[in-house]
Amino acid sequence: MNSWTIFLRRLSTSVSSSSSIRHPSLKRSPLYSTLTDKDVTFFEKLLPKRIVTDYDDCLPYNVDWIKTCHGQSKLVLRPKTVQEISDILRYCNERKLAVCPQGGNTGLSGGSVPVFDEIVLSLSLLNRIHDFNQNSAVLTTESGCVLQTLEKYVEQFGHTIPLDLGAKGSCHIGGNVATNAGGLRVVRYGPLRANILGLEIVLADGTILDCLTQLRKDNTGYDLKQHFIGSEGTLGIITQVSILCPPKMSSVGLGFFSCETFEDVLKVLRLARHKLGETLSAIEFMDNTSLKLSMRYLKKDSGPIKESPFYVIIETMSTSSEHCKNMMELFSTKALEDGCITDGTLAQDLNQYSELWALRESISNGLVSDGYVFKYDFSLGLKHMYELVEITRKLMEPLKDVRNVTGFGHVGDGNLHLNVTTKEYSQTVKDVLEPFLYEWVSKQRGSISAEHGLGLHKAKYLGLGKSLHALDIMRNIKTLFDPNLILNPYKLFPYK
Repeated sequence: MNSWTIFLRRLSTSVSSSSSIRHPSLKRSPLYSTLTDKDVTFFEKLLPKRIVTDYDDCLPYNVDWIKTCHGQSKLVLRPKTVQEISDILRYCNERKLAVCPQGGNTGLSGGSVPVFDEIVLSLSLLNRIHDFNQNSAVLTTESGCVLQTLEKYVEQFGHTIPLDLGAKGSCHIGGNVATNAGGLRVVRYGPLRANILGLEIVLADGTILDCLTQLRKDNTGYDLKQHFIGSEGTLGIITQVSILCPPKMSSVGLGFFSCETFEDVLKVLRLARHKLGETLSAIEFMDNTSLKLSMRYLKKDSGPIKESPFYVIIETMSTSSEHCKNMMELFSTKALEDGCITDGTLAQDLNQYSELWALRESISNGLVSDGYVFKYDFSLGLKHMYELVEITRKLMEPLKDVRNVTGFGHVGDGNLHLNVTTKEYSQTVKDVLEPFLYEWVSKQRGSISAEHGLGLHKAKYLGLGKSLHALDIMRNIKTLFDPNLILNPYKLFPYK
C-alpha cells in the first residue's frame, strides 16, 4: 500500500455517522480525538468569555452561506492575538483535535465550516489594521479584517485593494488569501496571489512562521508563502497579510451592452482589449436568465436596455473623467458599427454606475432566492465557456425539479459561474450533474475550480486536474506542515 493510499485512508475510514446531508457517504475519521470537558476548561482559561458552546450560538458557524453544509461543532474559539492562535493549535495538535479555521464564512465550496465536530477557530476578532506604507503602497493587516473595511482604509491614501467581490462587506482578507479569491478586476490587477507580498502563518503545531515581508523583490530561497495562498486552511492559519495596493483611479466609466450570441460576447472582449487598452478594468458577461433573476431580487420591472440573450458589462478606470468618457464612447460606437452589440447604455454618474453594477453583483442573491442552487465555478477556454451552459440545459430538460440553468462570470479571464436552481435539494439532479461536469471540464483542459476553491464539495475530484506525481507532492507538503492532519480535514484532498 503506497503512502498516498495510507494518507487518504487515515482521513476517510471510520465507523462514525454521516457528517452532512449533502455528503451521506463521508465518515468521521478515527484519527481525531473527541472534545472533552477538560478541553473546554483549557480553552475557557485561555480565552475568557471568548468561547462559544451553546448549540444555538454555534449554529451560524456550522452552516455555510448557501446552506449546503451542516457541521456539528460544539465549540467555537474566538482568539484576538496571534499568540492565542499559536497556543490553541499547539494544544489541539497534541490532543489530535481537528480544527476548522473560519473567516467571514462566505465560501461556496463547503470549505469554511466544520464537517463533523471539528473545533471552529473564528478569526473575526483578529481584525487590526497595522500599517499602510505610502512609499511602497503596501498594506499590512491582520487576517480577520473585512475586505470592504480595508478598501475604505486605503482609500484615504489614494489607493485601492486589488480585489473586488460581491461578498466584500463580510468576507475576510485572510479567507480571500486562503482561497486565492479572484473577483471582478483580475483583468486589471491580476489574481490575488500576484499582489500578496508577505504572510504570517501559524502552523499546526503552533509554530509562528514569519514571511511578512513588504519587499517587491526577494530571491532568497523558496517563496514559502505561496504554499499557503489557495491552500484553504489545510496547511496553516494565515494571521497577517501584506498586500500591494495600486493607486485608486479618480474616474471610472461603465458600459452595459447587449449581444445576440456568445460569439458576439467574445468579439466585444477582443474589441475592448484593443480599443480600451490600459483603461480596461473589468469585463463581465451574463445571460438573460441571470439578469432576470437579479432584477427580480432587486425588484426591478425592466432592464437598462432592451432584452437580449447576453449582456456584457465593461468598466474602465483612468485619472481623467474625460479620458474615461471618450474611450467608452469610441468603443461603443465601434462595437455598434461592427455589429457585435445591439444596444447599450453608458453610466452618466456614480448613481447609474452603482445601479448597473448591482445588476451583476445581485445575481448570486437572485439565484439563492430562486431555490436551492447547485453552484459551479470553472476556468475554461473561451470557446468552450458558454457551450457548457448549453450542454447543462439539455441535461436538465428531463428533470421536473429544475427551475433555471444560468451562466455568468468573468469573461476577461475565462471564469464561468454555472448555476442550476431547483425548488429544493435534489440528489437526482446532483447525480446527473456530477461527476459529468467535472469530467467534461477536465477533458477541455479547464479547471474545476477557478476561484472558489475545492473545499468539501469538490475534494474527491482533485485528481481530475492534477497528475499522480502532483498529488503525491501535495500530500507530502500537507504532511510536512500538518503531520497529524488536524487542519481543516476532509477539505481539498480526496476523502475516498
